[in-house]
Amino acid sequence: MSPPADAVALEIDGLVLDRAGRRVLDGASLRLHYGEVYALLGSNGAGKSTTLAAVLGLLRPQGGTVRVAGHSVGTDPERVRAAVAYLPETAALYEHLSADENVRYFLDLAGTPRADAEIAAAFDAVGLEPATRHRRTGAFSKGMRQKTAIALALLRGTRVLLLDEPTSGLDPGATRDFHRQVGELRAGGVAVLMVTHDLLGAVDLADRIG
Repeated sequence: MSPPADAVALEIDGLVLDRAGRRVLDGASLRLHYGEVYALLGSNGAGKSTTLAAVLGLLRPQGGTVRVAGHSVGTDPERVRAAVAYLPETAALYEHLSADENVRYFLDLAGTPRADAEIAAAFDAVGLEPATRHRRTGAFSKGMRQKTAIALALLRGTRVLLLDEPTSGLDPGATRDFHRQVGELRAGGVAVLMVTHDLLGAVDLADRIG
């Protein structure tokens, strides 16, 4: 059963986190609901990516709590990671594998293999042309890599999506495509937390800005 539209997908409460002896996050708090895009703005070094790392359980905070889909990152990190899809600034793909092979490999790792028709439909949804799906991703543009990663996120079927500077380096056409894809995910009830320094992009896409 899907959660109600106004349910809280992600809650950060009073998060405190130090890195290399410096306080990066000091009492950060936010709530993200299903079917909502929240843009977290800040300059380089402001702690945006650190916030995502804390949500993923990759960094241990000095204070505060993080809950995703009702699960505590501190006590149940595996269930949190199973509920989240993460898209880094540069999509981490195996360059010697094709887009199709990358997607199948990561789905198998996550324990969520999909049928051929489902994978083809996801590639169709993100606009990755059939002729490119079996090419090695080492020759892909950033836009094509992002499309591959978004297809993977769609196929994972998670209800929470974390985006780290998702349009950095994309041309205007690829940026428009990406915004459309995120809008479709939001319409499907997915909660999206996007960290960025791009104010205009945040205004175009986000329901709320922090």
